[in-house]
Order: sequence, then C-alpha cells, then structure tokens
Amino acid sequence: MAIKIYKRNTAARRNMSIVKSAMISTQKPQKSLLAKRIRRAGRSLGKISVRHQGGGAKQRYRMIDFKQDKIGIWGRVASIERDPVRSAFIALINYSDGEKRYILAVQDLKVDQQVISKEDAPIKIGNRAKVKNIPIGTIICNVELFPGKGGQAIRSAGSGATLTAVDEKNAQIKMPSGEIHLISNEGYATIGQVSNFEHNSITVGKAGRKRHMGVRPGVRGSAMNPVDHPHGGGEGRQGIGLKHPKTPWGKPALGKKTRKRKKYSNKFIIKRRSKR
Repeated sequence: MAIKIYKRNTAARRNMSIVKSAMISTQKPQKSLLAKRIRRAGRSLGKISVRHQGGGAKQRYRMIDFKQDKIGIWGRVASIERDPVRSAFIALINYSDGEKRYILAVQDLKVDQQVISKEDAPIKIGNRAKVKNIPIGTIICNVELFPGKGGQAIRSAGSGATLTAVDEKNAQIKMPSGEIHLISNEGYATIGQVSNFEHNSITVGKAGRKRHMGVRPGVRGSAMNPVDHPHGGGEGRQGIGLKHPKTPWGKPALGKKTRKRKKYSNKFIIKRRSKR
C-alpha cells in the first residue's frame, strides 16, 4: 500500500493525497448486497440539528456482516473493495454453500484466501474465533462486546486491540486508545488488524473534495458578531476574550468531559485511556 501525492499544478491540488492499494479489486460491487442510503444531512424535521452537513456524492450502502454467523462454513475472498461509507476496506466472501457476504477486510488479507468463522478457528489472519480460544497477545478486531450481538468495537481503518488476559468468564483487551476493557470470553473476534492503516495519513487537499464527502463549510466563532457566537465581536483579529472556549450556545467546549458519571459501561472499563 502506498500514498500518492499529487503534483502542485494548482493551489487546490497542492499536497492532496490518496491511498493507492494493490489489494483493491477493480470490479463493481455485488448488486445484491447494496442498499439505498437515505441521508438527512444533519436535519430533524427540516431544521438543522447537526451543523456543517449536506450535499455530497450519492452513495450506496454495502450491507456488512458484522456477526459472521456462518459458523463452520469456509469462505473464499472473492474481492477487496473500497466502501464509501467507512474508512476500512471490505471483502466480498463467497461461502461454500453459495451465499455471498461482505465483511470488514483485515490487513494483509488476500484475494482467493480461505477464511472461516468457528469457535476454535485456526489462528490465522481473517479467521474469526471465540475470544477464549485466542492466544494472549494476539491483535484482534471487530470484537463482540456482548456474545451474539455482532462486532461493535475496533472497526475503523487501521485499528486493532491486543488481547491481554483471559479467565473463566471474561477477557481483557487493550484498545487502540490505551483503555483496558472487560469483555465476555464467549464473544467472537476477528484475527488481525483492520485494513487501510494509512487512512489517517491522507491529506484532503481542497475544499471541493470535502464537499464531495458531505461536509459543508464551517465559520470560526471569532469571525462572527457577538450576537451569533460567544467568541464574536471586537475590532480586527483578536482572541476569544474568555477564560475557556464555548460552543455557539454558551456551553464549555474543548476539554470538557461529557461522559455520564453513572454510565452503564463504566463497570467494563478497567483502565481509562491515556491522555494524548
């Protein structure tokens, strides 16, 4: 995998880059696994509820099998494709019973490779097994937090968790953020790191490309009038004039902890993520 940096032919194109991957197939997506994607662009009842969303290129949603519940049935990787909805690549699997499904592609997964989802599946890139049967120290992704619910964690490009401990009922995994999380050892996890680890190295390069992604322009609060934003007002360029930054609605921003103190998942977090 490599990052292609465009030549500086124009100001907009300067430093723009994309990921060029040899593992990506050129064939069209599987039509039976596509669904219509309705985007409301940050609006509720026609009113903006989330700012800076709208427009963008038309997309079709790829139906991803996060559960991978075809237990004991071998599948062959038919192709590895880009997904416009997510940062990771996806893989089209042709199962031996004739069914086709999309799954999240892991790093170094290859076309024509055989994969299987099984309680004690071989510890091999792309296979899916129960956490209690995976050796400690293995990198895993698409992890089930609750057995049977399907993969909920470690699904974005380049992410991977390390299995650090397993006991009779539970297991501990170290998340990419450094947080140590408690999960059930009866849940399934995929062996390997999620594909497209170079996603964070991409430079968007120009505003028009951001608009294609469905992101509309944002205006700095300090550039507004006092009636529009707490940071607004003043003659010429100057600071926000406040001890702490605020949102347009006067609430604290940038560093204010928003997690609920009595959230149900607190009991599953053994160690909080490290500060960066």
